[in-house]
Amino acid sequence: MYHKWLDRWDERRARRGEEGKHATDFALDAELAFPGAGTVRSIEEFSALADKALADQSFFERPNEVDQGFQRQGEWLKFPSDITTDVEENNTVWAKITESGSLDHALVVFHHWNARARNSQLARFLSRRGITVVEIAMPYHFERSRPGSTYADYMLSPNIGRTIQSIRQAVLDGRKLVHWLKSEGYGEVSVLGMSLGSWVGGLIAAHDPAVSKASVFLTAGSLADMIWTGRATRSIRDSLETNLDLSDLRRAWAPINLENFAHRLARRDLALHVVLAKRDKVVLPELSERLMQKLTTAGARPDIMSLSCGHYSLAIPPYILLAGLSLKQFLSPALV
Repeated sequence: MYHKWLDRWDERRARRGEEGKHATDFALDAELAFPGAGTVRSIEEFSALADKALADQSFFERPNEVDQGFQRQGEWLKFPSDITTDVEENNTVWAKITESGSLDHALVVFHHWNARARNSQLARFLSRRGITVVEIAMPYHFERSRPGSTYADYMLSPNIGRTIQSIRQAVLDGRKLVHWLKSEGYGEVSVLGMSLGSWVGGLIAAHDPAVSKASVFLTAGSLADMIWTGRATRSIRDSLETNLDLSDLRRAWAPINLENFAHRLARRDLALHVVLAKRDKVVLPELSERLMQKLTTAGARPDIMSLSCGHYSLAIPPYILLAGLSLKQFLSPALV
């Protein structure tokens, strides 16, 4: 009975999330995903470029390793993104810093798709326990929102080129922030990603040895499968499926599929923490399990917590409390 109520709660929350969303047109826009690609007219041509990007060790490398342009005022930090888009507001990265008073550990947080506010409770909870929390705005979120848009429609959309660009931009922005934190003297830098933010945090951890710990909530490997099967992305699938099938999308989005970087996530000096929801209708449990199997096969030993809730109901007690305590223990096992 309780689980039925929980499922209904999640469904009501999902319906509210659909308000303001609308179907947008399918587009390849390969030049956004792969700079210099030129004109690409077919999904086959696009996928050939995706194959090359997946094999390219530098695809998620920052073009400029010199960390310039950082400006801090109080708890706010801003800096220029390494990728320039046609939305001016999106080209400046904003982050909110909740200081702990210690340089021992900093945690960079990537929120879920269409997050409306940063998580001040989480930030205060961890900062009081010696971890400085830095909540970054992902592309087209918070201060970086596209004028006139009611949600982050450019971050995740049926424009498959722009979606890759947005994820890549988020990864490069995150890596730039990680290296700034290291230059500021933080001994350890970790990442936390939630839902869509878990893809960003996971890709950063896979490509940046400066990250020592990665916690991912409500995650999976294939973003294509998540879009195709998830409750929150029906309008995107509606636009996609008249132009391609799931196998096409998997190949096109291979460069942002965490499964393809399981071997990188299994590096010996990276600790992994995963929180999953057994009743998730947005990121289906079988997709999460597939990523866990890939990680295990690659030699990773993730610390996995699987809770009997849904995607949205993870945010309510007791689930959020259990997840928060598990995160605290993972980040700082010695803390009590």
